Amino acid sequence: MPFVLNMLRTLALFSLIILSSIAAFAQTGYLVGTVKDEKGRPIEIATIAVEGSAIGTVSNVQGEYSLSVPTVKITVVYSLVGYLKQSFPLLLKDGEVKRLDIVLKKESTTLEGVTVTDTKDPGVIKLDVRKAVLLPGDPFSGVEALIKTFVGTNNELTSQYNVRGGNYDENLVYVNDFEIYRPFLTRSGQQEGMSFINADLVSGVNFSVGGFQAKYGDKMSSVLDVDYKRPKEFGGRVMASLLGVSASLEGASKNEKLTYLVGLRQKSNQYLLKSQPTKGVYNPSFTDIQGLINYRFNAKWESEILANYARNRFQFYPEEATSSFGLINKALQLRVIYEGSEIDQFDSRFAGWSTTYHATDKLKLKLLASGFQTNEQETYDINGEYLLGELETDLGKENFGQVKYSLGTGMIHTFARNYLKVNVGNLAHRGSYAGSLHFVQWGLDANITDINDKLHEWERRDSARFTQPYQEDKLELTRVYNSASTFNYMRYAGFIQDNFRFNDSLGLTLSLGVRFNYSTLNNEFLISPRGQVSYKPEWEKDIVFKLAGGLYQQPPFYREMRDLDGNVNKDLKAQKSFHTVAGAEYNFKAVNRPFKFTTEVYYKGLWDIVPYEYDNIRIRYFGQNSAIGYAYGGEVRLYGDIVKDATSWISLGVMKTEEDVTNDRIIKSTETENPEDPSGPPITNVDTIFPGYIPRPTDQRFMVGMYFEDYFPKWKNYKMHLNLMYASGLPFGPPDKARYGDTLRLPDYKRVDIGFSALVLNGAKHPNQKALRSFENIWISAEVFNLLGIQNTLSYSWIQDMTTNQTYAVPNRLTSRLINVKLVVDF
Repeated sequence: MPFVLNMLRTLALFSLIILSSIAAFAQTGYLVGTVKDEKGRPIEIATIAVEGSAIGTVSNVQGEYSLSVPTVKITVVYSLVGYLKQSFPLLLKDGEVKRLDIVLKKESTTLEGVTVTDTKDPGVIKLDVRKAVLLPGDPFSGVEALIKTFVGTNNELTSQYNVRGGNYDENLVYVNDFEIYRPFLTRSGQQEGMSFINADLVSGVNFSVGGFQAKYGDKMSSVLDVDYKRPKEFGGRVMASLLGVSASLEGASKNEKLTYLVGLRQKSNQYLLKSQPTKGVYNPSFTDIQGLINYRFNAKWESEILANYARNRFQFYPEEATSSFGLINKALQLRVIYEGSEIDQFDSRFAGWSTTYHATDKLKLKLLASGFQTNEQETYDINGEYLLGELETDLGKENFGQVKYSLGTGMIHTFARNYLKVNVGNLAHRGSYAGSLHFVQWGLDANITDINDKLHEWERRDSARFTQPYQEDKLELTRVYNSASTFNYMRYAGFIQDNFRFNDSLGLTLSLGVRFNYSTLNNEFLISPRGQVSYKPEWEKDIVFKLAGGLYQQPPFYREMRDLDGNVNKDLKAQKSFHTVAGAEYNFKAVNRPFKFTTEVYYKGLWDIVPYEYDNIRIRYFGQNSAIGYAYGGEVRLYGDIVKDATSWISLGVMKTEEDVTNDRIIKSTETENPEDPSGPPITNVDTIFPGYIPRPTDQRFMVGMYFEDYFPKWKNYKMHLNLMYASGLPFGPPDKARYGDTLRLPDYKRVDIGFSALVLNGAKHPNQKALRSFENIWISAEVFNLLGIQNTLSYSWIQDMTTNQTYAVPNRLTSRLINVKLVVDF
């Protein structure tokens, strides 16, 4: 009860601050005008905003706008995707009306690279990924590939990412205000398929790495907020590569009231998987189709529908695998011959509808309804017979590099029949009010979740004709999961926040907000106050200081509830964290080129957290709120035109995250001689050792990511793109359900990808040739994945030899060097 009272007092305090700040500033001026294109046509939904604040509006169907602005020195920015941004300094008197009629010019359609800038909010990176399709890497995860250069990675086969000590399940993803879910049973990057986000349809991305605002949901690590395009005319893109094909179309009606986007993607990473150490027949097929339709009835009403269907199939018939590992003077080799197969099916459907009412130029009300359904099946029955041997390392021997003697033989038999159906329905309201110095936002959500899960999975190991673990009187499997769960529950959430700027010359902008969450499953009520502040002093140098903090509490979803044995803990409480983030942003010019330097430090206190272990990319939770922990670190990033007109960046981060599993203990027994009876039985001493803090599975101490772009001096349309990633190794341990043993380290992750692209056709240069001018651009590129051929390690298989009772950790490698070619056609 005292806790609830304290939370209510906190809520009342934040509400009082917001309301009092709204009433504190009254002096305003008024900006009116029109926004048109170069042909004099009115531009609808162009953004008119006060730089460094949350004050803004959009133009209506006639291109008209009106905006209340503070009576201080400001800069007004006019922008719209596909047009060049324009900025104007302004200083109005109280009650003054100023008219500005703006003409926006279209951007060039020639590839100019990827633009990356930070917004004024702490921890937020704004990505422009319209041209990301030409960057080296998986063409179906362009957004996530960019994110990994900022936060690090240790697995190129997945589109998932860890942020500041959090895991995959702690990341929020929104597309046009709809929350997006990812598959649940996916165990490896080979099965995963494609990210929901289709980069060909994206207009803008905001990525928050911590300390995010109250308007975003209840997870602990990051927010990926994606906006899809609202096209003005017909166009599209076709991409073909050795990894798959994609096509997208976009367009609008004559009066631009109706706009549409359609994207179709077909991925088959069979070519990529052939470079895997495990040889066999891979038959992966991943298909998805997305559509977005927006209709503006009039200047006040508009409606939007977003739909997606993803069909993922993965069939695998393994044949054999050979892994060599060890030291120069003691090299080992594991050879496995397989029988059996794996057949997985992941089908997901999403549909969302929203309607927006622009009551005035200041007040906007939005209603959203969405549904998500996934039907997942993971089935495999694979028997692998292995031979573990020591290799000859003497260069003078004829059998150099061959097995000189066997260390053991055995068999590993794995079996699974796992089925999962999840249905999620959501009804939500969003609202905003743009005052002269304030931008107030609020929202309410009602969410129903229905889960039907059947888990049946086991593993049997046999070595030297003994099943492990060996029992004289019974046959015992190495591990067994067998459970079934069916349940549903409701969750309610809401928030209110105010972004406001003080009426003085301090350049101070604040965001204060609070959100609540209640779940009928565990009857837990959560209140999370959050705040952000940015300060831009009146210095000659363009520097902005940022600070953020608040509570971030993550209610459990199904994955966290299920423990290592498959049992579901419906009483599991939310994992909780407190974020503190401080940073600065410095914009400057060097050699007459723009650069941006950002730096941030952060601390996260964690409690009621659920310990977990990684099984490839699947997370297996312990199902109990049995740990406390922390994460702290710092990041620096430099963006700029190292080569003129070619944007590059580098990101460095250091981080430490640890946890203390409170019910984790080591029981150690020792025997000593009985001093009173030396010839009698020894005395048994039992000691209990508490391991204390140990590294979390995401404890990546250091990372550096870099993207570099260059071109031939006289031929800018012949470009080179270089991605570089280095990340220190993650903790791991034997699969024994004991977290205190997971203190070993994977080898550091090192990878370099390079791509060369050429613009073979620019339609704008052929105005008199109808066939050619119908194309905007045609690009062709060649890429080399893992240029240095480094054998990165994802995880280890544990092989035990019963004859010597010794256990060996055999590395599971990631992809080797691979060449890809790609064709991109824009029209």
